[in-house]
Amino acid sequence: MALPERLLPFPEPFLERLAAIVPPERYDAVLDAFLTPRAVGFRVNTLRAEPAVVAERLRAAGLTLHGVPWKADAFRVPAHEREALLASEPYARGWIYVQNLASMVPVEALAPEPGERVLDLAAAPGSKTLQIACRMRNTGEVATVEAVKSRFFRLRANLQAQGATCVRTFLRDGATVWRHRPEHFDRVLLDAPCSSEGRFHTSDPESYAYWSPRKIKEMTRKQRRLLFSAVQCLRPGGVLVYATCSLAPEENEAAVSRLLKTFGEALRVEPLGLPIDELQPPLEAWHGKRFDARLAPARRLLPSPLMEGFFVCKIRKLESTLR
Repeated sequence: MALPERLLPFPEPFLERLAAIVPPERYDAVLDAFLTPRAVGFRVNTLRAEPAVVAERLRAAGLTLHGVPWKADAFRVPAHEREALLASEPYARGWIYVQNLASMVPVEALAPEPGERVLDLAAAPGSKTLQIACRMRNTGEVATVEAVKSRFFRLRANLQAQGATCVRTFLRDGATVWRHRPEHFDRVLLDAPCSSEGRFHTSDPESYAYWSPRKIKEMTRKQRRLLFSAVQCLRPGGVLVYATCSLAPEENEAAVSRLLKTFGEALRVEPLGLPIDELQPPLEAWHGKRFDARLAPARRLLPSPLMEGFFVCKIRKLESTLR
């Protein structure tokens, strides 16, 4: 059973909002997830190693591996084995990349294919870009964009260290990219800057130290500009996946509803196509305002002992949106 809300270190306005977002039958489990050490997810860097070989090495080193039903090259180990995983030979060789399982969902929904042109519009530190490069077997064109210089250099170093040679990096404001590459890409990933509510945990005070309703408003302004750019970068027939690690409806359902209103029938929200039991339907309304009914196929992940909180929406562009 979760601690009473008054004993959790989170801001009171956050807890009030959380109670309105999470279904009543899931609320105690979500509070428990903020307290329970999370399993350590990772995926094999298939640019450098084979999943079966990596799994054999890790089991031989004494780690307790659990497979991920919806991703063949992903695994998890118990939280207490994190240090052993980071001290392992596969980690030292760059054969594995530690990444929460929820963070892998957006790229699996995007489903990039070898040889395609793919844009990662807010890429640092590069975990999802690397996942894209692995799915594409280092072929095709992957463009990554990051606006913050320190994060850009970290992104570039990470991609080089992991062997992602099909990727080009750009230090640029993602909101302006569409002017340079209008309707150029087959697929666009926008894992948007957000309030990071889904990553809150009592063991990490930094994760919630800077939260405020004002921060949510600040993030929604950034997300609006990035979403417009993402749609304009996408070719007709292409797929955009929008994701955040926030629980805030303003950053998720409301952001996509606004996008659908802007572009009308040119966009269609589609099912993610992933057999993940933990996926939840989106909210239908927030603070008395109903969202666009076309949003229904989008999904959210509530925080759990296995996954951080996430929102993921897959959007198909049906026709040109350039004017």
